[in-house]
Parts: sequence; structure tokens; C-alpha cells
Amino acid sequence: MEFKRFGHKYVVRLEKGEEVVESIKTLCQEEGIKLGIISGIGAANKAVIGLFETSTKEYHSKELTGDMEITSLVGNISQMGGEVYLHIHINLADEKNNVFGGHLTSAVISATGEIFIDVVEGAVDRQFSEEIGLNLFKF
Repeated sequence: MEFKRFGHKYVVRLEKGEEVVESIKTLCQEEGIKLGIISGIGAANKAVIGLFETSTKEYHSKELTGDMEITSLVGNISQMGGEVYLHIHINLADEKNNVFGGHLTSAVISATGEIFIDVVEGAVDRQFSEEIGLNLFKF
């Protein structure tokens, strides 16, 4: 991973073989990023995406493999228990232009990943909601 900072914005390049979520988390830890917005594009050859089923309060995960374009990577950075907390969604297009999307658990870069992080001044924590079954923003 390489990056350059411009004021409150980071431009990040992920290399072949790097895992997206862990790379962003490491950058946030090392740079002290506590709140921000994530966007990006690139290419991946392995990903785990999920869908949260509201009636059961469970995530259902699906592993995708093969050449895929990251057509959209969006998410946010917050804190939970003093640690970096990432909430990222992804859309991936396969060789037939079928698009799969959902909550991103992991994705491995196959060529490059181009990610922007827009840092927001301050910090927002998260707290688990029994009612919803998710870690929600806590203001």
C-alpha cells in the first residue's frame, strides 16, 4: 500500500495481493483516522460479501472468486471501544458484467485498488443495538 495525504484527504493505492479491509484499517490506525468517508474502485479476484437479514439479525456471506472489477467501494470509518471500526459496501462485476454487491467482509486486490479517504474532524463511536442487531452510531 502506498498513499499520499492532501490536507484531510488521503489517496491510497493498494497493490496486487493486498486485502482491502485490513489495509484500510491499518492505515487508519497508523494515521490516527477516527472518522471518515471511504470511496474507491479497482480489481479483485476474491471477495466475501454479505447481506444482513433483518428478521433473523444475521449476516449471510457469499465468497466470490475470479476476475472482478470493483465498480464501487463506499463506506465509513468510525470507532467502537476505542478501535477503528469500518463499515464498507462493495459492488463487483464479473467477466459477464454481472454485478454482485453487499457488505464487504474481505476482498483481495488482483491488479490495483484506488481508494480515497476523506477524514472528518472528530470521532463517532458505535454501540450494539439489541433491537436492530447491528453496531449503530452512538452520538
